[in-house]
Amino acid sequence: MDRNSLIERLTGSWEQTRTARDALVERGAQAVAPVLEVLCDERSPVDWVVPADVLCRIGEPALAPLAEALARAASADSPETARRAGWALGRLKVADAGVYVPLLSHSHPRVREDALFAFQCQGEAALEFTDQLIPLLGDPRESVRQRAVWAFAAIGGGVVPALRRVRREPAPGPRLRAGALEALAAVGGPAALDPEDLDAWRRLTTILRTGEIPEAMHLCGSWYAVPSADRSAVLDAFDLGDAEPVTLRTGAAAWNHDHHDWRHRREHADCARVFVSPVLDGWTLVFGASSEDTHRMEDADDALRDEVRERVVRERCAALGRRFGAAQWYGMSCGDDWTAWCVAEGGEVVRYYDAFDAEESDEDADGGTGDGGPAHPAEAGYLLPHQDGFPDDAFDGVNPSDSEAFQARYRQVKEELAIPDTCYAVDVARRLSVDPGSVGAETTVGGHGVLALTACGRRHGHPAGALPV
Repeated sequence: MDRNSLIERLTGSWEQTRTARDALVERGAQAVAPVLEVLCDERSPVDWVVPADVLCRIGEPALAPLAEALARAASADSPETARRAGWALGRLKVADAGVYVPLLSHSHPRVREDALFAFQCQGEAALEFTDQLIPLLGDPRESVRQRAVWAFAAIGGGVVPALRRVRREPAPGPRLRAGALEALAAVGGPAALDPEDLDAWRRLTTILRTGEIPEAMHLCGSWYAVPSADRSAVLDAFDLGDAEPVTLRTGAAAWNHDHHDWRHRREHADCARVFVSPVLDGWTLVFGASSEDTHRMEDADDALRDEVRERVVRERCAALGRRFGAAQWYGMSCGDDWTAWCVAEGGEVVRYYDAFDAEESDEDADGGTGDGGPAHPAEAGYLLPHQDGFPDDAFDGVNPSDSEAFQARYRQVKEELAIPDTCYAVDVARRLSVDPGSVGAETTVGGHGVLALTACGRRHGHPAGALPV
């Protein structure tokens, strides 16, 4: 097969190359070598997904050549070629996933990893290969062990008996029993663990909670703050139960996991549990919301969701303020610039601000509150996120694509005009209560945190997923 002719046939859009791709798939094993060469040629004008599609549809005849190409590229430190070959290897259309089993013991970890991905894609249908997959939980390479955990999570509850057996029996190799524990948690959360493993986890948690030094949290989502050390009252205020003592590290990981992990998400995974912090500098932080509040917001029509969220947050803050004397709600996003806060003094909400709502309403600097109300003293000396303190001509003559020049002009104009910093939820929280993104050794800690179940959690259990201790 002439290489130049092949490249010419495969160059073009997805629709333009359809006929050529179909013809190559018909040729089967004969087409594998030349098409693989095009796939691995980073200088080729052919979009790599085109030859990848051909190889995926040819199926099993492409398995060994792709594995060889992946191992060679990964060993030669050619990450783009390895990525292409690995992508195709894990997605071959084969009649029997068993053809991937020999690759589970391949000498190169990237091949083992992408073979595991193929089983992960099979989901529950890969249950029959449980015994062949288990050894990968103890693989020397961490990325392979992680992929094995994900594969078992995709297969689901049918693997629990086999993984529990691994936990009970003497380990045939290092890391295997630990890997089985992580896989069990990934499959079914605490409910998948044996009582012995749950007891061991609780003992370790008790040990690590003693003297734990708070660490700054990754903030993406929303949380409440109340000036109370009465955990029972806080749990009652949010209709939470079945509280399980945890370290700060576990609680923070659970909160982030529950609204970031979409791989094997089940119904009610993001409304099942809440992390209630220990008392931090006199404040208890509640990461998450009651299941009632969550459903009111999530079930709202898209056009009304922001309005419903504001109403829910205002009502909750007012109720918390009446009960505890004050309350705040904060929101941050790690994916965009969204930030928001709500402040209640007593039973009255004195401030609600949402950066996106304020930007849409195009409020001016004097009234840019997002809801028409007055700014809060905690915002004094700051610009609000939707406000631009720079003159219209501040960046005239600066190439927007030149980030270094842009930043230099930004610093220059900001200093010359004494333009204030922009405040975000964490800045307001730092002034009014506690910024969980900057807690540390200097933070005063009282009691311990808990993971508590909402009404949905008490019906459906903890979300699946392994958490650090």
